[in-house]
Amino acid sequence: MSRAGAGAVRRGVYAPPLPDRVLTAHSADGTPLHVEVHGPAGAPAVVLAHGWTCSTAFWAAQIRALAGECRVIAYDQRGHGRTAAAEVCSADALADDLEAVLDAALAPGERAVLAGHSMGGMTLMAAAGRPGPREHAAAVLLCSTGASRLVAESRVVPLRAGRLRTALTGRVLSSGAPLGPVTPLAKKVLRYATMGPGAAPDKVEACARIVHACPRGVRQAWSQVLAELEVSASVRELAVPTAVVVGEVDRLTPPVHARRIADALPDCRSLDVLTGVGHMTPIEASEFITGKIRALVAAHLAAPAAPGSFAAVDAEESAV
Repeated sequence: MSRAGAGAVRRGVYAPPLPDRVLTAHSADGTPLHVEVHGPAGAPAVVLAHGWTCSTAFWAAQIRALAGECRVIAYDQRGHGRTAAAEVCSADALADDLEAVLDAALAPGERAVLAGHSMGGMTLMAAAGRPGPREHAAAVLLCSTGASRLVAESRVVPLRAGRLRTALTGRVLSSGAPLGPVTPLAKKVLRYATMGPGAAPDKVEACARIVHACPRGVRQAWSQVLAELEVSASVRELAVPTAVVVGEVDRLTPPVHARRIADALPDCRSLDVLTGVGHMTPIEASEFITGKIRALVAAHLAAPAAPGSFAAVDAEESAV
């Protein structure tokens, strides 16, 4: 069984559905990337980029909800899920990978809504000025992410902000200790670090199984990249309609990041801070995230209506 299969629940809305097609995209350094396509050919395209220690399984709820009306493209970041680890781990490599996925899964000139969670959002920001996203991105959703100062702003360690908290946070996030099996204690720790206190047990279970399936070396290698991440300048190049979402009690990428990103974006359409929600927004607030993606598709990928028609007026009034 693949790492993605082993790291996912088997039943319910968070169980990953089988893709209609599987592609292999080859990044600039030759790294082969696992890409899944769900939904009918010719439907409006949505591209999903998951975060650190996750996989395509993380987007199961969105894929299930959207695949009947959209062509949903999800891929495993290098070292995650069904994509093998690569020698190079960097923000530039993430951007290379996204460009390769867009080239493999979309027709020339075809536009899509791009959604990224955590490291996936950082991927979209890192790639903002590149030809691939410029050609293919119709709109963007950034979920629970940050552009810089990730360790300094993290609230995983319950201390006042300062050098001690930053140092301890860096050690915690870069730890090479094995996560081990998904036990009640492990789920309690994961809920504290990554989710809101009221997260339902099935959501905690889904997140824990995905995160615990990530290989220790991959988790550690990417933690070092994220600790030094600086893509703030790229945010200003993300010149398409963009929505930003963050959980109010996100300890990994607190709302300060979302507010900075929203302020820097050339075309920020909305900033939502979700009450009681932590870092894992696509699972913790799955219906809300699905709704944001659906609204972006309707506003920016639907066939344009005739000027002055009721459809055109409705689209303008509901645009995100």
